[in-house]
Amino acid sequence: MTATLEVLFAPAEFAALTTRDMSDTICVVFDIFRATSTIVTALGHGTEAIIPVAEIPEALALRNKHPHILLAGERDGLRIQANLTGGVEFDLGNSPREFTPARISDKTIALSTTNGSRALRACSGAQAVLVGSFLNLSATASFLKGQKPGHLLLVCSGTGDEVAYEDVLGAGALVDLLWPGYSKQQITDSASMAHQIYQQHSDDLMSVVKHSRNGRRLLAIPELRADVAWCLQQNIFSLVAKMDKDGKIKAASV
Repeated sequence: MTATLEVLFAPAEFAALTTRDMSDTICVVFDIFRATSTIVTALGHGTEAIIPVAEIPEALALRNKHPHILLAGERDGLRIQANLTGGVEFDLGNSPREFTPARISDKTIALSTTNGSRALRACSGAQAVLVGSFLNLSATASFLKGQKPGHLLLVCSGTGDEVAYEDVLGAGALVDLLWPGYSKQQITDSASMAHQIYQQHSDDLMSVVKHSRNGRRLLAIPELRADVAWCLQQNIFSLVAKMDKDGKIKAASV
């Protein structure tokens, strides 16, 4: 079968993955603002593993079973507080800038996300699942070039069931690095579209994301405004973030 490069734009498309043979597919999941950027930052700063969970009770159950686990996550952009959990305040939010070496080195973290977790779980039948961001873009591309997957699927986590502009930019940036390794017949229209969108804005990503839905939301919250610029940094971590079959995401050097 001919190798292909494809981009999945929106969560509304996730359901189709459950009926698809993913055994020769490598998935790369993007949730630029902010889950996958936070995961990559945490791994780059020395955390042992990240366990993404969708709901607060899942995170609390992990803490009850493993008291050493740190809890991280947000609702409406802000760290989960005790009023949402029945008394337990989460250790961290979902800002990558919180995940400093001093706070998270050698720790395991349960991260409560919404769309990011949905996307990762939708890809669970794949040969491998990677966490993508601008922060580890080149390392991820290098890994994929060595793997030569039968099918490469870049998954945009989106917002709700809709596409998120910043995720398409992230997927398009990875397509840009991989483009020379694929023939025109192997590149799907969706990958070509993401590539073109990234190329149009690659010189000034901030100018376009400040008009995106999630960009506007974060920039309007003073304590989270700096997350936007952080998440748009390219190649500050030389690691591949890979989700194991047990659901834990760990770092691998390139």
